[in-house]
Amino acid sequence: MTYEDWELTVPTTLTGDPLWNMEVYRLSLFAADIAWADVTKLVADRRTIGLADQLGRAVGSIGANISEGYSRQSGKDQARFYEYALGSSRESRTWYYDGRHVLGGKVAEHRMLLHTKLIKILLVVVPAQRGYKLKCLHEDPVRYGTDLLAPNAEVPMPPTE
Repeated sequence: MTYEDWELTVPTTLTGDPLWNMEVYRLSLFAADIAWADVTKLVADRRTIGLADQLGRAVGSIGANISEGYSRQSGKDQARFYEYALGSSRESRTWYYDGRHVLGGKVAEHRMLLHTKLIKILLVVVPAQRGYKLKCLHEDPVRYGTDLLAPNAEVPMPPTE
């Protein structure tokens, strides 16, 4: 499956909403969708049951907070929910790092890069919604190597047994 393949499966109730125009929202839904397989793999190992629960909650809350923030009227109120999404994306990245022993290095690296992409977008969105003149909060540049959402880029999935 590729990101483009996934986009074709999203129902028009979501793609027809103006919120769909926010790249960070689309990526958050994609991250949550592919996390299902990851959480399923993690919950199958006794050692990572708690990690699976935490990861599922963190990844799921990113899109939920972006949705709620988008629906607020004031920029400061919107920014608050986008900050929650930022925190959840950072938390998700940490859980993926912790789960790399079960998920495999390639899957964990892909997911951490995806969450880094979400973080970088949110680091620009939050100050803009707050009305700051500063264009973005500080985060050192990350070298991606390849575009993980490039057309036809296969999304690595955890091994099945």
